[in-house]
Amino acid sequence: MIVIGCDHAAVNLRRAVLAHLDEKQIPYIDMGTDGEACDYPDMAKAVCGKILSGEAERGVLLCGTGIGMSIAANKLPGIRAACCSDSFSARYTRLHNDANVLCMGERVIGQGLALELLDIFLATPFEGGRHQKRVDLIRALEKGDTE
Repeated sequence: MIVIGCDHAAVNLRRAVLAHLDEKQIPYIDMGTDGEACDYPDMAKAVCGKILSGEAERGVLLCGTGIGMSIAANKLPGIRAACCSDSFSARYTRLHNDANVLCMGERVIGQGLALELLDIFLATPFEGGRHQKRVDLIRALEKGDTE
């Protein structure tokens, strides 16, 4: 299950993503927004809450640049959000970082590229192996282990 949310700066991209998920018959939870002004930290918290509760495996957060959403999402322990605007980053954030949230900006990339990045993000597994140690180190940082 995928969970998706956006702020008012990415409504059109959200609609394109939802249509793409429908076309591919990928189940999702839509957290909105449909255009009403909202604060991206609140949306990041709501979407990531669905991942942390186990209701969704991965999430997609959209705003004007993708940056604000990724900063907010990464404040939540257990979330590894990546702001991507190229296919290499979308692939390797899954392979090496086990990212569970893809952030993108409507004002930064076009819909075609965004849908390509989404497909890559959803299709790419975590490679594990030597990368698991690094993900574990990230988890330790979340718990305050800075030594």
